[in-house]
Amino acid sequence: MRDLPFLNGVRAFEAAARHGGFAKAAEELHVTPPAISRMVKLLEERMGVPLFHRRANGLELTAIGERYSTGLAPILDALAALTAEVTADAGPPTLTVDVGPTFAIRWLIPRLADFRAEHPEIDVHITTGGITAPFSDKWTCGISLGDGRWPGLVAEPLVAADLLPVCTPAIAERLEAPTDLSAESLIRVQHAPEDWPRWLAAAKAEAPFSYGPELGYYGQAIQAALDGVGVAMGIRPYVDDDLAAGRLVAPFPLSIPKGSQWYLVHRANRLAEPAFQVFHRWITRRAHGLANVGKLA
Repeated sequence: MRDLPFLNGVRAFEAAARHGGFAKAAEELHVTPPAISRMVKLLEERMGVPLFHRRANGLELTAIGERYSTGLAPILDALAALTAEVTADAGPPTLTVDVGPTFAIRWLIPRLADFRAEHPEIDVHITTGGITAPFSDKWTCGISLGDGRWPGLVAEPLVAADLLPVCTPAIAERLEAPTDLSAESLIRVQHAPEDWPRWLAAAKAEAPFSYGPELGYYGQAIQAALDGVGVAMGIRPYVDDDLAAGRLVAPFPLSIPKGSQWYLVHRANRLAEPAFQVFHRWITRRAHGLANVGKLA
């Protein structure tokens, strides 16, 4: 008979060690921080060793806790991989991709027909928690905009995000120089207030500018630009299809890096799954095309 540790406590401890605290671990495991704390405390009592120093300003792994955390990661990855392997035979291979809602609508979903035509045997599920939700073990992978730092996860760069103003062809006819934007309504994105000032500074446009409506997401700002509300700050790859179709135009050639990048985010053990291997090759090929031609095609 195996003398196994308290497995709920093991899972709680591993998540808390990886995130550096009980709150983030609780989000990941969909329980409360006090529940995580209790499970870790019970694990420590049953093992007879302290795993964390509980400081006033947070948690700190003990030497034993550090060793235990390091050893647990490959064991839990192997368990997840084994579970995925034995359950894969129960039905068609399933791929669950988590993306932000704008990326899903403006790039991934329009291209699903292409992926399905190549791989009709794979059952694709799209979720839209994006970077606002903790990474879930139920997801095969995620596509997120960030700096590449997701603790405990593999983050593979796909493509850089570039910013450029976009508008309807009718509005573009009035724009000969960046300073002409001072007469237009500049559509803003609530969570990216730095976009317009950075681009205008790069364009050396010093005139006073009239900012227009502030919207919650890039997708909403792009739709407002399509409807002729004003000039939006577009981000690639969100605007590439509209630019290619002529629904939007970029009135100025200047585009600037946003300072972050699109990443394919996943657990290391997912690379052993055939469905993810297929998707990995497909999305990497798409990203490589974007790097070569300036847009996801």
